[in-house]
Amino acid sequence: MPTKPRSPLAVCLAAASALAVAMGVGRFAFTPMLPLMVRDGGLDMAASPYLAAINYLTYLVGGLTAARLPWPPAKLARLSLVGVGVVTVLMGTTGSLWLWLVLRGLAGLFSGWALVGVSTWALGELAHLGRPRLAAVVYAGVGAGIALAGLFCLIAARPGITAARLWLELGGLALVALAAPLLLLRGGPGPSRRPPDRISSSGETPQLGLLTLCYGIFGFGYILPATFLPALARQTVDDPAVFGLVWPLFGSAAAVSTLLAGAAWIQHNRLRAWAGCHGLMACGALLPVFRPTEAGLAVSALLVGGTFVVVTMLGMQEARLRSPDHAAAALSQMTGAFALGQLAGPLAVALLPSDGSGLALGLAAAGFALLATVPLLWRLSCR
Repeated sequence: MPTKPRSPLAVCLAAASALAVAMGVGRFAFTPMLPLMVRDGGLDMAASPYLAAINYLTYLVGGLTAARLPWPPAKLARLSLVGVGVVTVLMGTTGSLWLWLVLRGLAGLFSGWALVGVSTWALGELAHLGRPRLAAVVYAGVGAGIALAGLFCLIAARPGITAARLWLELGGLALVALAAPLLLLRGGPGPSRRPPDRISSSGETPQLGLLTLCYGIFGFGYILPATFLPALARQTVDDPAVFGLVWPLFGSAAAVSTLLAGAAWIQHNRLRAWAGCHGLMACGALLPVFRPTEAGLAVSALLVGGTFVVVTMLGMQEARLRSPDHAAAALSQMTGAFALGQLAGPLAVALLPSDGSGLALGLAAAGFALLATVPLLWRLSCR
C-alpha cells in the first residue's frame, strides 16, 4: 500500500517539482518558444493567440472537471504530469498548426488537472503536518519552472537549432524532472491539526463567490503580459541575448517573491496581500503601453512575475480554508474562473486590430480590470 511522504521536505519537493513541470512547461513554455517558432517560419504571429487560447480553454475544462474525476488528488496529479511531458515532446514532431492546436489543448487540460491535484494534495499534507506556511515553497515551483524553461530556450536556441528540436529536448527534460513527483506523490491529505479559520457552518463562506470573481479577473489581468512579453521584447530589440532574458526574469521574480511573501507578511492578512499584488500587477500590465522600452519591459516582467504566483498561492489557500470539506471542488472552482479570465485575454487581442494597437488596448484593459479589484479585496479583508 502506498505510503505518504514522511516529512514536509518530501511534500515540498514533490509538489514544487510537479508544479514546475505542469505550469513552467505545460502552461508557459509556449511563451519563450513563440518568438523562436516565428523565427523558424513555422508559425505566423497572427495565429499565436489561437494557440494560446486553446491552451487556456482546455485549462478551464481541466479546472472545472478535476473534482469530478474518480481519482484521488495524488493519482490525478501523476497521470496529468506524464501527459504534460508526452505532449510537450510531441510538439517537436510536427509542423502542422492543427496538430499544434490539439497538443497545446491537451497540455492545458493536463495542466489544469495537475494544478488542482497537486494543490489539493500538498496543502492537505502540509496542514496535516502542521506546516501550512511551507505552501510558499510549493508554489515557488511555478516560478522556478518558468525561469528554467526560459533559460533553457535562451541557452539552447543557438543558430541552426530549430524550435522543433527545442520542443523535443524540453519535453524530454520535463519527463526526467518528473521522477521525484511520480515517486513521492502518494496517499491523500489527512485532517488538519487545527480547524481552519473563517469557515461558515455550511463549509463555505459567502465571500467565496466574490473571491472567485477576483481570481477570474486576475486570470485576465496577468495573461497578456505573461504571454506576449518576450514577443514585445523581440520587437523592441532583436538580440536574442537581450529579449530572451525577459522570460527567465519573469520566472525568477515569481519564485523569489513567493518565497519572500510566504516567509514575511502574507499570513497576517492574505486578502490585503492579494489586493496589493493586484495593484502592482496592474502597473506591470500598463507599463508596456506607456513605456515600450527595454527598461519598461524589464520592470513589467518583474512586477507581473513577482506577483502572479503569490496571488495563485493566496487564492488556493483562501479557497481551501473557506471550504475545507470540499477542498478539491473549491480549488476547481477557482481554477476554472482563473482559466476563463485568461481565455478572454488572447481572444480579445485576436479580435482587436493586429497593428500593435490591439495588444496595447488589451494590456490597458487588463491593468484597469486589476485595479478595479483592489478596493473589493481590501473591503473583504476587513470582514
